[in-house]
Amino acid sequence: MPQTILTVETDGPGLYEITAQAASFLRKSAMGQGLLTVFVRHTSCSLLVQENADPDVRRDLDTFFSRLVPPSDDSSMRWIIHTAEGPDDMPAHIKAALTAVSIGIPVTAGRLALGTWQGLYLFEHRQRPHRREIVLHLSA
Repeated sequence: MPQTILTVETDGPGLYEITAQAASFLRKSAMGQGLLTVFVRHTSCSLLVQENADPDVRRDLDTFFSRLVPPSDDSSMRWIIHTAEGPDDMPAHIKAALTAVSIGIPVTAGRLALGTWQGLYLFEHRQRPHRREIVLHLSA
């Protein structure tokens, strides 16, 4: 069962599309049918399958989550205890808990069985740049 680790360099919050890297991994594996499991090895970012046609969707999602879970130095977040790694850290953990750190995508005829306007994204929740690792595992 083929497996690899993608590295994604982020430069702040937002959605970083990784569909092309996942598709490249599938082509190299030459497996026709199966399930691609995508797993991010961090607790302050997550994964999404989301629209990849209109960039406003990505901006609106990022804005929504920023409003839903503001930084810990916001007056509405005074209840947060974990602040040692900065005001964006605990909110990033909350955002990751509300989304997914693992996604399964069917593989049909050697391709991701995503819809026409769907893409696979790393959703970065931290303010500063990070080097994120994503495990891709293909099973038959």
